[in-house]
Amino acid sequence: MKEYKYKINGNVYKVAIGDIEDNIAHVEVNGTAYSVEMEKTSKTAVKPVIRPVSTAPAPAPTIPVVKPATPPTGKSGVKSPLPGVILEVKVKVGDEVKKGQVIMILEAMKMENNINADKDGKIAAVNVNKGDSVLEGTDLVIIE
Repeated sequence: MKEYKYKINGNVYKVAIGDIEDNIAHVEVNGTAYSVEMEKTSKTAVKPVIRPVSTAPAPAPTIPVVKPATPPTGKSGVKSPLPGVILEVKVKVGDEVKKGQVIMILEAMKMENNINADKDGKIAAVNVNKGDSVLEGTDLVIIE
């Protein structure tokens, strides 16, 4: 027997559900026994879905696109590691930075993330401003 407590319109009811035979449930509410008739559920047969077999030819295999290698220019972009909002830009064009130096702060998933320089060099371009939303992989700054 399963027992439940219900509060309806401010009144507390102690309900015990006993045996269920066919569509009749034996229920006790605050010590008073009741026979409750439940609605019969109709059992519907599940019909299988028949799909026609396709006789269309298989699509041609895709050919990967090969991009030509770009010659190294000594410049590299510091990319956003995940999508977020720029909270603070700590460098400007022309600043000298060291590898590991914090260059900006990115808020992502309600956490502040330090974005560090990936190499020593000079800031050639700052591609974002405070408050900008960025996607993962966006070049934030260019270091030469």
